[in-house]
Amino acid sequence: MVSSIGAIGLGTLASRVLGYARDIVVARAFGANPVTDAFFVAFRIPNLLRRLLAEGALSTGIVPVFSATLRTGGPVALGRTVQAVVGAGLVVLCAVCALGITLAPWIVRILAPGWHADAARFELAVMLTRVMFPYLLLVGLAALAVGVLNAHHRFFTPSLAPAVQNVAMIAAVLGLSGYLTPPILSLAIGVVVGGLGQLIFQLPQVRQMGVPLWPRLEWSHPAIREIARRLWPAAFGLAGVQITVMVNTLLASLLPAGSVSYLYYADRVMEFPLGVFGVAVATATLPSMAAQAAGRDHVALRATVGFSLRIGAFVSVPAAVGLIALAGPIVRLLFQRGEFGAADSLFTAQALVGYAIGLPAFTAVRIAAQTFYALGDVRTPVYVGFVAVAANIVFAVTLMWPLHHVGLALASSLSSYVNLVALCVILHRRFGLLSHPGLGLSLARTVGASSVLLLWGVWLARWLVGARGGATLVALASGVLVYIAAAALFRAPELGALLGMLRRRERRLPSG
Repeated sequence: MVSSIGAIGLGTLASRVLGYARDIVVARAFGANPVTDAFFVAFRIPNLLRRLLAEGALSTGIVPVFSATLRTGGPVALGRTVQAVVGAGLVVLCAVCALGITLAPWIVRILAPGWHADAARFELAVMLTRVMFPYLLLVGLAALAVGVLNAHHRFFTPSLAPAVQNVAMIAAVLGLSGYLTPPILSLAIGVVVGGLGQLIFQLPQVRQMGVPLWPRLEWSHPAIREIARRLWPAAFGLAGVQITVMVNTLLASLLPAGSVSYLYYADRVMEFPLGVFGVAVATATLPSMAAQAAGRDHVALRATVGFSLRIGAFVSVPAAVGLIALAGPIVRLLFQRGEFGAADSLFTAQALVGYAIGLPAFTAVRIAAQTFYALGDVRTPVYVGFVAVAANIVFAVTLMWPLHHVGLALASSLSSYVNLVALCVILHRRFGLLSHPGLGLSLARTVGASSVLLLWGVWLARWLVGARGGATLVALASGVLVYIAAAALFRAPELGALLGMLRRRERRLPSG
């Protein structure tokens, strides 16, 4: 499992680094203004559906089904199952894309009600939405390829595929923006080309596994019914974070121009540790948890979930501390150039602090939700998701007026903690999750080492006012070393597991 986390994390790290390069190019070319607001609102719609249906719930539904089919029926049965799923997926995704293109004006009105008086920005958002909706079809097919590879315990190639997306968007901005009107259209074209690239990138390894991706309409296939049964509840169960993002986008449209962009750029920074490690842990542990749940081995399942939560907290808590303490220097390093000015950096850094507070919860919620899916319970995350979304709306409406866009970011964090607490309490009642030996002690060690890092970060921030470039990189590197030293001082066993992951030799987390 640790080896798988390392493979996923390495691929995701490459993708995220290229993602930052993409955001730097976008920020420099377009800044944070009504035009970028229009793009980010338009991109939210297909991207939200992609995360919920294509990469989120669909992957969560198909990986257990594909894994079980491969185990019980062998490669031939898996091939037929995949073809049936691809056929059904093509029909459904094409229908959703056609509907999205047709209803684009109404979708934008719902997501950005504050833009009714700004006809130019509204029309731009509608046009960009229509251009980018086919991205959902392409990335949905790519997600099916991910399911095939994950069922064969192949994780590196799928985790690296988003890097193709980022390369396409960078190339589109640099190569096309000077020839198109409006220039931001180049970015939308890059999104669609990147979706196609993600699919093509994975096809060679899928063929190597001997799995055909040619579609076949076989609606009566039992895998279609099983995936459909899991899909919609799983979509809402995974939607906690994404729906809060959509609600925040809607509310941000009521705030001053640029608010949507500040939240987008801040979310991108926060997503780096979440994507590199939080998603890697959840992805790598799902096959193991599914097998343990199928065998009703709740002792092993509790150990796996406890391991995941421990290692997730060991990385996400200090990452949150570092983002909070050094938000300003980090944003200046990444974005402040070209059209992205000092004021944009300040407002984005403020939003980053609000998001970073919830980073440990964002990470743990993914792990907890995966546990329910491994148990075959797709309903409980739905109910808890309703509660979390309601909490986010209450927090957002309460905080957005005194704190503006920062209040919206903070509302996402607070609602994620509501989600986490509810999921963990239910899991504890199911099989005693919170009684897992070492879980409380591990969290105490992590908090202790992170407190040392916080003191170091606050001291560093005083010397980094206005700094960019090398000074910020040195500060970040020193923070990592300080946390490692503090964790070693507290004798945190997770440190040994992480070092083993980097060496790709260590396979198990030491007890304690």
